[in-house]
Amino acid sequence: MPLSVTDKKLKKSRPIHLVAKGGLDGAGLDLTVLAWAQQNGFSGEAGRALVLPDAEGAVAGVLFGLGNDGEGALSLGALARSLPEGDWHFAETPANPSLAALGLMLGGYVFTRYGKNAGKELRLSLPDGVDRADVERLAEGVFLTRDLVNTPTNDMGPDALEATVRRLAKQHKAKVEVIEGDDLLKRNFPMIHAVGRASTIAPRLIDMVWGKKDAPKITLVGKGVCFDTGGLDIKPASSMLLMKKDMGGAANVLGLASMIMAANLPVRLRVLIPAVENAIAGNAFRPGDILSSRKGITVEIGNTDAEGRLVLADALALADEEAPQLLVDMATLTGAARVALGPDLPPFYTGDDALAAELATAATEVEDPIWRMPLWKPYDAKLSSKVADINNVTTDGFAGSITAALFLQRFVEKAASWAHFDIFAWNLTERPHGPVGGEAQAIRALERVISARFG
Repeated sequence: MPLSVTDKKLKKSRPIHLVAKGGLDGAGLDLTVLAWAQQNGFSGEAGRALVLPDAEGAVAGVLFGLGNDGEGALSLGALARSLPEGDWHFAETPANPSLAALGLMLGGYVFTRYGKNAGKELRLSLPDGVDRADVERLAEGVFLTRDLVNTPTNDMGPDALEATVRRLAKQHKAKVEVIEGDDLLKRNFPMIHAVGRASTIAPRLIDMVWGKKDAPKITLVGKGVCFDTGGLDIKPASSMLLMKKDMGGAANVLGLASMIMAANLPVRLRVLIPAVENAIAGNAFRPGDILSSRKGITVEIGNTDAEGRLVLADALALADEEAPQLLVDMATLTGAARVALGPDLPPFYTGDDALAAELATAATEVEDPIWRMPLWKPYDAKLSSKVADINNVTTDGFAGSITAALFLQRFVEKAASWAHFDIFAWNLTERPHGPVGGEAQAIRALERVISARFG
């Protein structure tokens, strides 16, 4: 990681002074620093950093603006891109020191796989009371997610995604089973097979299990569509540019799984990833086809570009068979979710009011925004079919994220609690705690809830 943290005091560390907007005079700074700030027009505006020189012109410290206290602790992530290389510490303990340290680490992320960016070496001495292992564990989970989403499909197809899961499993002594190709039909996963069969890389269901068998069962299901052409209902070229991120649900559940296993939580964790490429070939599934599903529900294909819910449905049906205490699925599922809430605020759906309340509280506490949307039953009829049990799309184009959630809900019956997250998994613009590119969404909030419930 370009920015590392330590719980040791660093001898040549330089101070980071946090200044609220208009708070220079009360910040306890010496007159020379105050004069420098005033000469440079620094008044504590949010996200601005001002490097302080010493008498020889070397870097002596930095002022960082907090704004009007509305930016949150993660806003300190912007510092990671503006600090000169070297060792640093907070001159004053931030209001939320753990989250501030995490923000700095997240802001220092650089995607280095292809050699474009090397990043810079920064080291932060943590304030007293901050758990270094905890901060690193959360950052590593986010970085795993970002790296997976940022990797293009030529290096992150279904086979490469499987290899990633196997490496993570080896690191934490988890077990992995993979059902691949025509074995999906033999083992009754017909929709995963149908969506992925046109690719030159065989579709597969990746099943990772970790923890003691008698521990509470937590199951995570992630959409692993490694590239989505739209199938025979092909997307326009402009809509394909970001489709390497259509496995963002899988990337996020793997990041969350990494956090859970690294914390050694007393749970029995299962991660299910239907990994496919929705490609075009002579054997591609077609509009108007009727597919069977693992649960026995027949599905008429109204649009081959609504493939994510198909592979998720088979995986959810499997997950539901063992009635986990908590079942969570994550997917880059609908453009409708982005229309409703934009790219930075993922909607989630659940029938469990207590879980929804816990998630909302946790999201605020860890600055990982999410928003509950309704499983509005009257819209369920929009998914009706005249020839099958259900259609995979509606005909009116309304409430697309809600109807997708209602589609998935049909495949969950036994789980004590279920939640569906319709995420974007991408930063369209640079944010303080993350550059443009792949992003982890909702998993820090989920980690907080799972740790509180089962830790």
